[in-house]
Amino acid sequence: MAAKSTKQSPIPSVWARPQREPDQPTLSRATIVREAIAMLDAEGVEALSMRKLATRLNAGAASLYRHVATKDELMELAVDEVAAEIHVPPADSPDWRAAVSEAAHSFRTTALRHPWLSSVLGQAGLAYLGPNLMSYSERLAALFAAAGFPDPSGAIDAVLSYVIGMSTTEGAWLITVARSGETEADFIARLLPAAQQAVADHEHLAQGYAGVETAAADPVALRDGKFAAALEIVLDGLALRLEK
Repeated sequence: MAAKSTKQSPIPSVWARPQREPDQPTLSRATIVREAIAMLDAEGVEALSMRKLATRLNAGAASLYRHVATKDELMELAVDEVAAEIHVPPADSPDWRAAVSEAAHSFRTTALRHPWLSSVLGQAGLAYLGPNLMSYSERLAALFAAAGFPDPSGAIDAVLSYVIGMSTTEGAWLITVARSGETEADFIARLLPAAQQAVADHEHLAQGYAGVETAAADPVALRDGKFAAALEIVLDGLALRLEK
């Protein structure tokens, strides 16, 4: 009986295999990724397909597969491309909380500019190994290490879990508003009476709606304030870890 092969399957990641040599100079991998991001921003993950993308690029689907083997690989590349937009202050920043807060706000800004990003990052299973995302994580780890955290990975997980979770919810909300055809303020004004009625018999929830009608006149400021306030709670918890 022949011995079983012990050869392991390659890691399913675009970063774990050699890049193929391009044979169509007018269609580069960078061009494909840029157009994919534009399509994702405009139409979302569900609308993206290799065939549709090829049509937008005036190319055949086979031409795309010479540069990107699968849609999953294309998503990896798109995620890493937009990760380059996220700013992280230097590790020697004098105030680690302010620096981490700045990095978190930059992540949120990028995620809202690309509403598909947080939902993709929030999916379990695939580890994103791209250089830009690795650089972001390394710079964030350097911030926490300089602040005195013996194991920065836990602090990174806490911050990113919060930012990705909030950005996913916020992005979904903005998509719903966009589909309504109304401004955010008008959409809230139409929704608010039903929401207030729903929480009327729930004391603590009702308190949370106090003043929302006034604040809803500036929904961007309202969302910014909610994000910043909850982020401070996360940072308060991390600060307590340093005091132990």
